Amino acid sequence: MIFRQMFDSVSSTYTYLLASRAGGEALLIDPVFEKTDRYVKLLEELDLKLVKVVDTHVHADHITAMGALRDRTNCVTVMGEQSPVDVVSMRVSDGEAVTIEGMALTAMHTPGHTDDSYCFRMDDRVFTGDTLLIRGTGRTDFQNGDAGQQYDSLFNGLLKLPEQTLVYPAHDYKGDMVSTIGEERANNPRLQVDSRAAYIELMAGLKLPNPKMMDVAVPENMRMGLNIDKQREVATVTSETIIKDNAADMILVDLREDAERVKSGIIPGSVHAPYSRLDLHLDMLKQTGDKTVVFYCAVGERSTMAVTIAQGDGVSGCAHIPGGFVAWTEAGGNVARV
Repeated sequence: MIFRQMFDSVSSTYTYLLASRAGGEALLIDPVFEKTDRYVKLLEELDLKLVKVVDTHVHADHITAMGALRDRTNCVTVMGEQSPVDVVSMRVSDGEAVTIEGMALTAMHTPGHTDDSYCFRMDDRVFTGDTLLIRGTGRTDFQNGDAGQQYDSLFNGLLKLPEQTLVYPAHDYKGDMVSTIGEERANNPRLQVDSRAAYIELMAGLKLPNPKMMDVAVPENMRMGLNIDKQREVATVTSETIIKDNAADMILVDLREDAERVKSGIIPGSVHAPYSRLDLHLDMLKQTGDKTVVFYCAVGERSTMAVTIAQGDGVSGCAHIPGGFVAWTEAGGNVARV
């Protein structure tokens, strides 16, 4: 496995790069905007293809690089389903897997620091975002934070992982890089409480100043998606048009992953070509005769990029559904279960 821990000294943020092999698919967790060029260069040096970027929550102390990396690499943006961000390619729920070639992370909804906070665990490690820090825990006094929920997320979730599980947080302000669940249970001063009420009282007494970049970072991080106006900059076919015309002269291509299709359903008659494997399907899509290839995903972000990619590879007459599967269901389109 390829694993890199990178640090932004301005916001004290850790960013993590994961891949199963050289020359393969890669995933980034909690990237910082100012470090975008560094990430891209490292990916090139390691001969990796960035396919997914994950934010553990809406950050208040730095601007995320999710949008910039999506625009540079055509990667998929991933956050929890509770995230208030305007457009995210893939929204995951508690227990759902985030996969790349040869590797899977399990999403854990851990509200408390914010209501959209998630951790992501593998067999031997867990990326804890701001929920569990090394000898600390994330503050709970803004962005719908809740100390009681954080206690539950910690004591009924993270701290039940095996003691040897490595802990990789989103921040550290003392220079520590990694810990373990057992080490934090024994030595983290905020975990040495005997009740939920005691933890709530402890967190209420912190009286911390707001992050310096909060007023800039939070609104910027909430509008980093490809909104409908952006999605209409490439060829589109609306859900209403497809419903009216019964898709007689179209081939509908579902770009979502298996878990998304199982969770939400599919447009009847559509074919499956996952966005991360789109390059393997482009030759087939060139053989569609007079039919228009119409891509769709969850909310229109992946399908916007797919149109550009397909046209660049010679797939003529392709378009996408702005707003994706969400727009389809809102328009009253039929849904089939997988």
